[in-house]
Amino acid sequence: MRVVNPAARLFSAVAGQLGNPHGLLGRATAVALNRGNRALIEAAVDAAAPAPGEIAADIGFGGGVGLSLLLNRVVPGGLVHGADISPDMLARARASFAESIAAGHLSIDEGSLTALPYADATIDAAITVNTIYFVPDLAPACAEFSRVLRPKGRVVIGINDPEGMAKAPFTRYGFTLRPVPEIVTALEDAGLEVEHRALPGKPFTSHLLIARQAG
Repeated sequence: MRVVNPAARLFSAVAGQLGNPHGLLGRATAVALNRGNRALIEAAVDAAAPAPGEIAADIGFGGGVGLSLLLNRVVPGGLVHGADISPDMLARARASFAESIAAGHLSIDEGSLTALPYADATIDAAITVNTIYFVPDLAPACAEFSRVLRPKGRVVIGINDPEGMAKAPFTRYGFTLRPVPEIVTALEDAGLEVEHRALPGKPFTSHLLIARQAG
């Protein structure tokens, strides 16, 4: 008879919720994501520098705080897209942002980093924060970033320091922690120019990778 380690079960559940919030625990996860990721999301939005009238996107928006920050930047005249793989987070965002959706300022769609629900060359500024841990292969995701960006568009990838993250027990379950240079190389291989900004903080240093169309 197989004995399941209770700690392993707990950490696996935590990792599963972070990658795809769902059910009753998903509601609490959404709140935790908004609180825990807010500083990094704010920094990502600042780095993406969306302007009024532009089209912005939060890919893997989770609890939705990034949607609010982007709306504050591009409206009036602009549009924010939100993409997520979690049906529960999609439903939560549609309820929370019903007024913005009705006004035509926000679109919420199912989508993943490797299959973005946007046409070619349609996004001016995009962010994705603490999401790429859950992508087994970076190449398709980076190709999607390059595909959807307009010629002067930019996408900002926010992550926590991989060495610090490796010390958290839940990251052993379903996370792929990559060195920052590996992510930079994948973006460059997709034809993007990358600026790296380290953001010292506690408990982890965070990193912003600001990728733009080359040339």
